[in-house]
Amino acid sequence: MFPRCSGILLHITSLPGGYGIGDLGNSAHEFAEFLADAGQKIWQVLPLNPTGFGDSPYQCFSAFAGNPLFIDSKALYERGLLSEKDLANAPTFPEEHVEFDRVIDFKGELVRKAAHVFLVDGARDDHAAFDNFCRNNSNWLDDYALFMACKRVHKDAPWVHWDAGIRHRDSATLNEWQNKLLFETQAHKFAQFEFSRQWEKLKAHCNRLGISIMGDIPIYVAHDSADVWAHPELFRLNEQGNPLALAGVPPDYFSATGQLWGNPLYRWDTSAASGHRWWIDRIRASLKFFDLARLDHFRGFEAYWEIPADASTAAVGEWVKGPGAEFFQTLQNELKELPFIAENLGVITPEVEALRQQFGFPGMSLLQFAFGNDPQGPTFLPHNYSRDLVAYTGGHDNDTTVGWWTSSGKGESTRTAEDIGKERNFTHAYLGFQDEPVNWVFIRTVLASVANIGIIPLQDVLGLGSDARMNLPGTLTGNWKWRYKQNALTKDIRERLRKLVHLYDR
Repeated sequence: MFPRCSGILLHITSLPGGYGIGDLGNSAHEFAEFLADAGQKIWQVLPLNPTGFGDSPYQCFSAFAGNPLFIDSKALYERGLLSEKDLANAPTFPEEHVEFDRVIDFKGELVRKAAHVFLVDGARDDHAAFDNFCRNNSNWLDDYALFMACKRVHKDAPWVHWDAGIRHRDSATLNEWQNKLLFETQAHKFAQFEFSRQWEKLKAHCNRLGISIMGDIPIYVAHDSADVWAHPELFRLNEQGNPLALAGVPPDYFSATGQLWGNPLYRWDTSAASGHRWWIDRIRASLKFFDLARLDHFRGFEAYWEIPADASTAAVGEWVKGPGAEFFQTLQNELKELPFIAENLGVITPEVEALRQQFGFPGMSLLQFAFGNDPQGPTFLPHNYSRDLVAYTGGHDNDTTVGWWTSSGKGESTRTAEDIGKERNFTHAYLGFQDEPVNWVFIRTVLASVANIGIIPLQDVLGLGSDARMNLPGTLTGNWKWRYKQNALTKDIRERLRKLVHLYDR
């Protein structure tokens, strides 16, 4: 299932072109061509769902829906759903980062205009395909579309602050709101139909080029989401719909007080009683988008960090047993193949590793973690790698390799100046380099390793510093914004990657 190969980590938002944000249009297809020319076999993306709080792909309005901001506006124009004037009125957006508020306003309005034209005057064949899409996805699409329409009426307030009838999903009130917001819900369904159509086209192009798409499935969903609103029985909520306890992790490399994510925790007993039906539907929907998927925070399926709802940090909490092997056995019985990669980073116990190995999920290793004073650091050293591993220079939560190497440590609360000095000396000694750019030393080390899969964030391929960092855990703003420039993927970079792929049999 996981032959020896390599790939690039790049989220859709980070592509150039589009209107203020990367999309599924020409730049995505051109990036796929670059990957193929560079000998890469995997394109790893972050969650594709519609982002909510903090513009984070790990805090989304739905675990099933695609992000409408990724819809290629030019494709809508080419099909007659937008006018030249619609696109000509685009504001000037920065090239190297996303200004989410402005992008949401502009592209949201474009998608609504296209939806209106489609619903009123779309081609008959397109309407038949749309109706078929709505039927096939009704198990999540109806709730999602109504949720998003209701959010707009309530001025984007979280669902726990909506009118009581719709908040509690009273059946008569649901029918009333569905009738009242019919066009709005249809517009949201159109956006999902269009996203799906454009994504399928991109994925098919990648697969023809021999590239697999690796997606990302977060373990938790946002409290303010269609998932929690539509299925409150699956989550630990009080009578008002607020979380009784919160998700996160204890103090770690990234934060001395831990990470308080704020997501509600699952009622795993209720999920099990249903045969984990919601999860099966979720995984099945995700595997329509992806060829293989990284299970974010895999260790939470064995045991999760439970934080009191009134806690101000994640330092106060306790480990609670998760669903374990029974959960994955149920998934396997239903779905047969589970093409998962386990994100087994953080506080990992023998029980977590036993669960991963029981189902044959490759784990992860980040080279940036190998040289510091973390007790688990030695497991990240390449001489300790196993073949059933996905090795990275760094991940989306890390600084770039150049940024990490040149950092003063101020962004990482658990690294002192002395720690950094020792870390650099060890890195030099272990990797045996002097003047070679550190990003290419790390890339070569990962690709030369025995790990079956090597993944490199594009920022490391481009040799960029901390300004190109995707996310700093524990911070609520300023993340997920980085984009690469239109002409950044040079012939020299492509050939350098291809030579390494050939040299190390990837």
